[in-house]
Amino acid sequence: MSEYADCHALYQQSVQDVEAELDFVEQTWSDLRNRPAIFLREDFCGTANTACEWVTRDDSHHAVGVDLDRDVLEWGRLYNLAELDDDQSERIELLNEDVIQTRPGLADIILAMNFSYYLFLKREDLREYFASALDGLVSDGILFLDAYGGYEAPMNLTEPRDCKDEDGNDFTYIWEQAEFNPIDSCMTCHIHFEFPDKSRMDKAFSYRWRLWTLPEIREILYEAGFSRVDIYWEGTDEKNNEGNGIYSPSEIGDADPGWVCYIVAQA
Repeated sequence: MSEYADCHALYQQSVQDVEAELDFVEQTWSDLRNRPAIFLREDFCGTANTACEWVTRDDSHHAVGVDLDRDVLEWGRLYNLAELDDDQSERIELLNEDVIQTRPGLADIILAMNFSYYLFLKREDLREYFASALDGLVSDGILFLDAYGGYEAPMNLTEPRDCKDEDGNDFTYIWEQAEFNPIDSCMTCHIHFEFPDKSRMDKAFSYRWRLWTLPEIREILYEAGFSRVDIYWEGTDEKNNEGNGIYSPSEIGDADPGWVCYIVAQA
């Protein structure tokens, strides 16, 4: 089964939830701004799944996706943009460019999700990216990021999770934290996929990144020139003591083994 599987399709099904992500983005924008957001830029866009979802939500929405990987952009064109109608296709553009150097016009919203900016291993490089993103926003624009951590985040571990593909077929998503260096906080992670016939797609995706902490990220965003940076922490369902999917600005988080939050940086 692994020989016939498509790693990009599996990634979209197991890692991304673009509907929930954009629900949060739109609600937060509405809470903070008294005008509609029109132009969204998706940095490190990969298959541009989120950008495609954005243009389908409103006839006024425009999007640009930016990524250095030409092959994954082409996959996005073939499988995601191909699902759009003519009007929607005219309102989206994919750029094979460096997110620091790109200048596609001033965006209302810039997204850097799935911890993609963790690939910047040095503080000065991350600050350069944040400063470039700020330059790419309108005067009241917002940069949305996600982040993860917790006391299991630097551990060497493997976490499997049962998933289904878009046709309803079972597969297992496996997240592996293979190496972590506490001296520089850099780590190597892999995504593997396993199938019911026990065949596997090993190292379908591999990442070399730095496990940035929230204080570091917030400090660097302020250094880059953002006027306000808020951490949106997930609430807790009191019945099962699990996350409830509702993220709110907070200065106090829970010391969980693993957590994911949003960072909202205003220009």
